[in-house]
Amino acid sequence: MEQKDVFYACTVPFLIFFLAFAFVIFPNVGALHPHAFVDKIALALPEGFGAPLAIVRNWSFAVFYVMAEMWGSVVASLLFWSFANEVTTVDEAKKYYPLFGLGANVALIFSGQYVRFVSKMRAGLPPGVDPWGVSLKYLMGAVVASGGCLISIFSYMQRKVMTDPECVDQEKQAAKKKKKRVKMGLRESAKFLMSSPYIKDLAMLVISYGMCINLVEVSWKSKLKAAYPDPNAYSAFMGNFSSATGSVTLIMMLLGRKIFQKYGWRKAALVTPSMIGITGLAFYALTIFAPFFEPIAASLGTTPLMLAVLVGAAQNILSKSSKYSLFDPCKEMAYIPLDQDSKTKGKAAVDVVGNPLGKSGGAMIQQILIFGVGSLAAATPWLAGILGVLLFFWYKSVNSLAGQFEDAMAANDATA
Repeated sequence: MEQKDVFYACTVPFLIFFLAFAFVIFPNVGALHPHAFVDKIALALPEGFGAPLAIVRNWSFAVFYVMAEMWGSVVASLLFWSFANEVTTVDEAKKYYPLFGLGANVALIFSGQYVRFVSKMRAGLPPGVDPWGVSLKYLMGAVVASGGCLISIFSYMQRKVMTDPECVDQEKQAAKKKKKRVKMGLRESAKFLMSSPYIKDLAMLVISYGMCINLVEVSWKSKLKAAYPDPNAYSAFMGNFSSATGSVTLIMMLLGRKIFQKYGWRKAALVTPSMIGITGLAFYALTIFAPFFEPIAASLGTTPLMLAVLVGAAQNILSKSSKYSLFDPCKEMAYIPLDQDSKTKGKAAVDVVGNPLGKSGGAMIQQILIFGVGSLAAATPWLAGILGVLLFFWYKSVNSLAGQFEDAMAANDATA
């Protein structure tokens, strides 16, 4: 299947699902969710099965969450950058890729404010109307409209730009289509990781980030739900959160270049785990020792719960902004001194093992702990300890990789 066909095959089903969820599935969740069946099963199972049973009970919400997460990974990241790499040269990439990142975060600011605007529409709704159902239709309508624009622009570029010799080198495009891509399965990827200390450290960075952010984010969202039980209030907060993330990321992207120039790869790579460590452990401290922080929270005119929510929000904003501005560039720069074979196989190995393990590893740890101790709240001290262990190995991998990176760059300079 050609790249353009993959784009359509991945994008269209997402948009159909989002539209169907808002206008068909959500208005009929009462009939679609098997509450009676789950209640019956729950009587025969231990309390630790509450989380997986909740997923079965609210299956449509679980599917929506998965599709929303995949939209960011598959469409906004994988498909976009695959197409960008296909149509831009190396010289063009140096000029325009930073602008793509800036554009994405400007969009995040405006989309966050749109979410906030839609969430506040409930004030003008007549009695008897589900305010969240109305908000959901406006939100998913905007997603589908944006997706339609995305497909239209992509279609135009396929017809007018990709076929224009002045825009795209047709001979190189033909050569790219004939070139055999490196495909590595799970076993081959794991074997290559274990045989290369350099790639193993690089994969450890990716795994650590994915697991750390997942551990803290899930706990934070449970506190956020407790602080904002109303769906529209929750959505309004998340709208402001998205705008703040976009704004801080823009600032961090502007600072990122200076950090690389002044302090080098090692210190730039240590910024993200430092951000997550300081703010993440502060969040867990506020959660675990909430009674101790009550006088402090009261003096600030708030509660320990809201203080934990705000610190958790700061953790997410700072960690994600440092990821986009420093972690991702550090990761891509680490491939530069490798030979072509190691570079190609290394990327494939990290994509097959590192990314999925990072994203699913944190969730698996939480599920095991919930089964073991009964609830996410009871698992919080364990999660804080695991976060500390992951940060230790993350720091260790950064320092190890930094030494290898500097040696490889020096070797390349010597042979140049």
